[in-house]
Amino acid sequence: MNRYPPIAEHGMVGDLQTVALVSSGGTIDWWCTPRFDSPSVFASLLDSERGGNCRLAAELPDGNGMTVRQLYLSDTAILVTRFMAPGGVGEIADFMTPVDSAEPTDRHTLIRVARVVRGSLPFTLTCRPRFDYGRAPHTLTRHDDHSVVFHGPGTDLHLQSTTGVPLRPDDDDITARFTLSAGQAAAVVLTSSVSGGSAPPPPSLDGIAEDVEACRGFWLSWLRSCTYRGRWQDVVNRSAITLKLLTYAPTGAPIAAATMGLPEQVGGERNWDYRYTWVRDAALSVRALMDLGFESEAHAFRRWLRDRIEAGGTASGDPLQIMYRVDGDPHLTEETLDHLEGYLGSRPVRAGNAAAGQLQLDIYGEAADALVVGGDMGAVRGWKALRGVLDWLADHWDRPDEGIWETRGGRQNFTYSRLMTWVAFDRGIHAAVEFSRPADVQRWTEIRDKVFDQIVEQGWHEKRQAFVQHYDTDVLDASLLLMPRVGFLSPRDPDWLSTLDAMEEELVSDSLVYRYDPTASPDGLRGSEGTFNLCSFFHVEALARTGRLNQARHAFDKMLTYANHVGLFAEEIGPSGEQLGNFPQAFTHLSLVVAAMALDEELGKAQARPGTGDHVHPATHGLTVPAEGGGGAGGGAGG
Repeated sequence: MNRYPPIAEHGMVGDLQTVALVSSGGTIDWWCTPRFDSPSVFASLLDSERGGNCRLAAELPDGNGMTVRQLYLSDTAILVTRFMAPGGVGEIADFMTPVDSAEPTDRHTLIRVARVVRGSLPFTLTCRPRFDYGRAPHTLTRHDDHSVVFHGPGTDLHLQSTTGVPLRPDDDDITARFTLSAGQAAAVVLTSSVSGGSAPPPPSLDGIAEDVEACRGFWLSWLRSCTYRGRWQDVVNRSAITLKLLTYAPTGAPIAAATMGLPEQVGGERNWDYRYTWVRDAALSVRALMDLGFESEAHAFRRWLRDRIEAGGTASGDPLQIMYRVDGDPHLTEETLDHLEGYLGSRPVRAGNAAAGQLQLDIYGEAADALVVGGDMGAVRGWKALRGVLDWLADHWDRPDEGIWETRGGRQNFTYSRLMTWVAFDRGIHAAVEFSRPADVQRWTEIRDKVFDQIVEQGWHEKRQAFVQHYDTDVLDASLLLMPRVGFLSPRDPDWLSTLDAMEEELVSDSLVYRYDPTASPDGLRGSEGTFNLCSFFHVEALARTGRLNQARHAFDKMLTYANHVGLFAEEIGPSGEQLGNFPQAFTHLSLVVAAMALDEELGKAQARPGTGDHVHPATHGLTVPAEGGGGAGGGAGG
């Protein structure tokens, strides 16, 4: 058995307060409970020996002849792993019933249902929890053949089984072996709770069948709010469900990714903890959900963001810091878990995130956009919070910072940070005027225009004929793909088209886009990284808005081939097409939604006015050939 499955060989289940990853072989190798950012119970994804896991799978005596497939039940977060062998066909359904409540709970239940649909199959269960990232010992209490409790520091993990699945101690772990024939089913239930909490009731197959339907019904009902009816319905639905799974229901705070420590380069040091709420990522995630019609998520996040501004308490004394815990706690002390080997030896493994103390002025633009999107600023309190932020920003905007990519190589005057400063004032001005709110609009307008002039004068590189990463470099940066999206420039502006062409020559490899060139712009870290999926999908949107529709569609279709078998994406794509970085990544899925919606909209417009834009020559089999006089460089290397 592979000690470390590929990052992409996983599906995700969750209950809106925590998530677990299930490998395509039936192993839960990542689960933190009771919250996304809690210490792990299972973490063999970061250390196959010390991390702990729970494996439930069909087993053949000789280990050969088994085909395994994994899928989601359509439009749900119920994950099914199928085992197909000459002697039988079986499957395991993994799910957690959503807890869509404003109240956090310390009790979370993960249900695993095994059944056989043809012939017979033997199954094996091994449950090896390792509490607190594998640092804490545990003890085992066995109530009977179908109920045990693992006791860790502050947390109990109850393991229960239905009739026919006897649980056998293996030191302080548990194993079980059982065989099912066609039409038979069995279940294993994992329930985490605070130490000393009451035991959950014994599971029954009838009760679990009701739980399956409740879970399925929740997701189908939630998706009915989706207003998207485009060409890529299935992949957009999967991205929307993923974004919802990564949102902490009690506060409305989305996290950046489900995991920590998964490498941007295998064996390298770029291994970060993404289980927190970045103001930037969260604002963009919620905007994507809002654009899809999920308004309640946008309202909840605006309340959370307003509360963060009102609470203050940042280490720097600034109105906001770049990230928080899901409950709004600003303290994210970073520690190195030296006892963990790391995924395929990628060390160090970090818990917490020291970047929380960085200055990244772009977050004020994303925050302002989130507070005013949809014409709702969170009522009077929301406006007061926004006004206070903008009044502060008016005195502090013209400073070097660490930038969107959280470089650890020193502060610069990053063009993207200035761009989003412009967005902050622009959104505030429009909101004040539209809703007749009290504000120093004249001062905000003067600063907005000053920021604009600074960007076009100092962020523009005459020799490169492009906007660049910061004012003292000629390095390009894919974050500036958002320039047209935020309304700073028209997508047909000559300066923007020139910048896009320069990016395609330097940052684009086929459909894949690098954030920037770290060799040309050192970021304070050793090693390299893959292409960044967020940038690749924003590149699709930029192409579509520019009118290069065939090129955009081809790039989008190719990007979809990098999704894993259940439609999930990590942060990056490696040189061989492998997924890298934390998984699944909200940034990637929100940008997929943005790209799909933009491409649908522009394709619809083009169909209404045939004969415009780029075209496809029959000999290219779908590769883009710009229309004569229609301008613009094509993509990178051939597909």
